[in-house]
Amino acid sequence: MVAHDNPSIGRLDISYGPSGLKGLVKSPYLLSQALFSSIGGLLYGYDQGVISGVIVTTSFGKEFPKLASDPGLQGWMVSVLTLGAMFGAFVNGPIADRFSRRWSILYANIIFLIGSAIQAGAVNLPMIFIGRFITGAAIGMLSMVIPLYLSELSPPELRGSLVSLQQLAIAGGIMVSFWIDYGTQYIGGTGDGQSQAAWRLPLALQCVPSLLLACGTFMLPYSPRWLMKVDREDEARDVLCRLRRVPESDYRIRLELLEIKAATIFEQESRATKYPNSKGKLQVAMREYKDLFVLRHLNRRLFIACMLQFIQQFTGINAVIYYAPTMFQSIGLSGNSVNLLATGVVGIILFLCTIPTVLFIDRWGRRKILLLGAAAMSISQLIVGTLYAVYRNRWETNVGAGWAAAIFIWVYIANFSYSIGCVNWIMPSEIFPPGVRSKGVSIAIATNWLTNFIVALITPRMLQSITFGTFYFFLAFCVILFVWVMFFVPETKGVPIEEMDKIFGGNQGQADMRRITEIRNRLGILSAEEMDLDKTKEADVDYATVEEQE
Repeated sequence: MVAHDNPSIGRLDISYGPSGLKGLVKSPYLLSQALFSSIGGLLYGYDQGVISGVIVTTSFGKEFPKLASDPGLQGWMVSVLTLGAMFGAFVNGPIADRFSRRWSILYANIIFLIGSAIQAGAVNLPMIFIGRFITGAAIGMLSMVIPLYLSELSPPELRGSLVSLQQLAIAGGIMVSFWIDYGTQYIGGTGDGQSQAAWRLPLALQCVPSLLLACGTFMLPYSPRWLMKVDREDEARDVLCRLRRVPESDYRIRLELLEIKAATIFEQESRATKYPNSKGKLQVAMREYKDLFVLRHLNRRLFIACMLQFIQQFTGINAVIYYAPTMFQSIGLSGNSVNLLATGVVGIILFLCTIPTVLFIDRWGRRKILLLGAAAMSISQLIVGTLYAVYRNRWETNVGAGWAAAIFIWVYIANFSYSIGCVNWIMPSEIFPPGVRSKGVSIAIATNWLTNFIVALITPRMLQSITFGTFYFFLAFCVILFVWVMFFVPETKGVPIEEMDKIFGGNQGQADMRRITEIRNRLGILSAEEMDLDKTKEADVDYATVEEQE
């Protein structure tokens, strides 16, 4: 199994400080940009969570009686968001390449505002469904580009922590949506006199953070890797200096920029060699999508990225989020406390248990967290399923068993939060080479939304037909996750994005090796073996000389 603990990986050290909380505190500008960008994740979580409270309000039922009384139609109302998100995630790859990660965030928020306005002002079913689809497309775009953007801003020692903010924001959005639903249901009372504001206001309020993110996009920095890709090297250098809080003369800035430049040049020259007869950017883009599936080192990365999304959904997390009240009722709990236990507590657990990953993932590593989480989720699902099998017809006389099942559902959620709930955003955003990074991430996140859609459709049928077997079904995927990670998923902790080929292959053919070596020599990038690190801190690469050579 390949693992690296040193960001230099045999080359000169380009780390900027410690990982975890200390590193985040020492990088206030980078942290502030990452926190602000993560509002996109909050929109995802909020819209995902708010609809469960909206559907059950009395005034919503009066406005849309057919939707309120038809569980199948409600299922499609929930699921149409995921179809829109799958579409948005897939198409946003080329958009993020063409217009930048930064502006694709702005475009996604404009779309989100349109969809949210249609939902909040809906007077018929088509408006609800169209608004949900449009909002879903925006969420899909954001769920694809935010992790990609954060990974490209981050130094290796903080990349996991900063990308984990996406999951923390999603959990925060789910938590906030429940309490807003809980509060607005009392507008005009909870009976027939309930105001339409009880459901329109929660849907309208999501426009506030979206508008804030849209306006703030103009202050976000461009990704330095995207700037290098579009030949804006001076801007890339300036952005790196601001993000890393070091002067342009710092040897680490020059080395990091040269590594990014070397990887970019390699991709451009390789593309020109592989596609000499391609006409236009569209044709090249289609061939790059094809390469993701046919080239060994790329399809291995794509398989890992998509498998993480697939298994994440089939461990059962969104089944719990979408159908938590049904699940809690099925294990013997009843009364007004069900929604509070199922949704309110779930949101709090999701949020709190994501925090350790933000602080420690770059110290612990991706594999250890996945293995620990998979093992604990397996045990939790096994216990819940077994309790359900034993007590399913006599919960009334075994209240303790019902509470034990509820507790282990919460234990499952806690272990999901810090493990695959975060890692499934981190790894896809960091493992692909520059030329196909946005395309690979878009396919992976589209896979997430497709499997989300499938799980949302099959879970109520499974709970009805195979009852406790539903938990054993999700248990099987938790076990698969553990085995797969143990034997097939490499560690990417601390590895610079430009050096993922060390793990996944690529640049290994003789022609590719000659090309990357020639590029590195051309740029004057020296290995740690060629130059003593202490001397390098004084003057390792003369950047002006490099530019003159070009």
